[in-house]
Amino acid sequence: MPAPDFDVLIVGAGLSGIGAGYHLQTNCPDRTYAILEGREAIGGTWDLFRYPGIRSDSDMYTLGYSFRPWTSPKAIADGASILDYVRDTARTYGIDKEIRFHRSVKRADWSSQDAMWTVEVERGPEKTVERLTCNFLFMCSGYYKYEKGYTPDFPGIGNFSGRVVHPQKWPDDLDYAGRNVVVIGSGATAVTLVPEMARTAAHVTMLQRSPTYVVARPDEDDIANWLRARLPAKLAYGITRWKNVLRGMYFYRMCKRKPDHVKNLILGGVRHALGQDYDVAKHFTPRYKPWDQRLCLVPNGDLFRSIKSGQSSVVTDTITGFTGNGITLASGQTLDADIVVTATGLDLQVLGGLEVSVDGAHVDLSKTMNYKGLMYSGVPNLASATGYTNASWTLKCDLTCEYVCRLLNYMKAKGYAQATPRRTDPTVTELPWLDFSSGYVQRAVDKFPRQGSKRPWRLYQNYALDIVTLRFGKVKDEAMEFKRKPAAIDVRDVKQSAA
Repeated sequence: MPAPDFDVLIVGAGLSGIGAGYHLQTNCPDRTYAILEGREAIGGTWDLFRYPGIRSDSDMYTLGYSFRPWTSPKAIADGASILDYVRDTARTYGIDKEIRFHRSVKRADWSSQDAMWTVEVERGPEKTVERLTCNFLFMCSGYYKYEKGYTPDFPGIGNFSGRVVHPQKWPDDLDYAGRNVVVIGSGATAVTLVPEMARTAAHVTMLQRSPTYVVARPDEDDIANWLRARLPAKLAYGITRWKNVLRGMYFYRMCKRKPDHVKNLILGGVRHALGQDYDVAKHFTPRYKPWDQRLCLVPNGDLFRSIKSGQSSVVTDTITGFTGNGITLASGQTLDADIVVTATGLDLQVLGGLEVSVDGAHVDLSKTMNYKGLMYSGVPNLASATGYTNASWTLKCDLTCEYVCRLLNYMKAKGYAQATPRRTDPTVTELPWLDFSSGYVQRAVDKFPRQGSKRPWRLYQNYALDIVTLRFGKVKDEAMEFKRKPAAIDVRDVKQSAA
């Protein structure tokens, strides 16, 4: 029975995949691994997105790795700085040497007899098929399609004579200086693009169907900078990280317990920034409660300053069509535009679109249940790294990596080759993957695994609870089935028995 090519295959060399590489080589140093990356560069999201002003919408003390301090003065960092941080981490720990670029993972089949995944990869532009084997498959490929973003079917968009671009595929040759720009959308990408493009554009209009909660925050953390000047970097980073985690958890609980109070606080900040004459009720007051969708962060209030200066504006309306040089709205208004940016969201997919089969049988992942937020019922030796909706992505990914290493070490110590979450408790009922009303989630929620009504199948979106479960909780529980590798069959014994 052949040994696998690698103990672990990691898919994706972005923020999560580089973190997974570190945890594996640190906590499981006797295990072999490789990282498969479909593109030609490290960085994932932070290398893919190139639109003006791209930045984090979480502070870098929680978006950064637990093991590598963020030392820049800016807590809300630009995309280039984050990309440098990820790549430097890969170089510093030698993780970059384990990456195989231009490897797009398409299919994976688990063999219980061999206790092994066979992973089918398309290599390079020629899409040469390559097959690699591993005992454990760790998907760090994110949750959206890299090929394209989501753009609705806008009526009459073919009539528009200007350029239409999506932020996920930003063209290098787009010159918007002195042009009229309309950015369609009201999410994190839109509120980032508008003030940045308005610096040189003639005017930028943010056209939204409905408002989003927008919160201004300084791009530097004074307490973090004070601590870093007086304490060792790792200690200062750890204190700041927990400060921001606890602050975020407190704010989220406030949103859920006293949504009207928090709503008034947020809208009060907007009125203070834009003045009492601005129509905050129309343009910045959502129909939903705070944190029913993700809040938008604007560093140093740059969006509000841009609006107040007249460089940009917000229009809340519905698109009825396009003309050769603009957009017509339900109100009868027409917006002149030379360039239209469709900041209309992501197109989500499960496990990077991977086709999964177990012992030759196709697995419909939408019919599975998510175990501890990282594994899937009925699917052995496979985990995925997914972040929080209400906090920084890396907080959950770090814990996921720690748990995977604990699981691998437990299996080795006990002689197990296979770990499979099983739905054996009949009292567990199904719930949607995410209780989140954002359009990009609702469009894809039926494609994703379900969560359960109680542990270990429940996703709590709570860092403190996940620390208890993933870092300190039992690896072996009633829902996890462990198996040893089947004994190899000697052909000579079979022949003797037949005789």
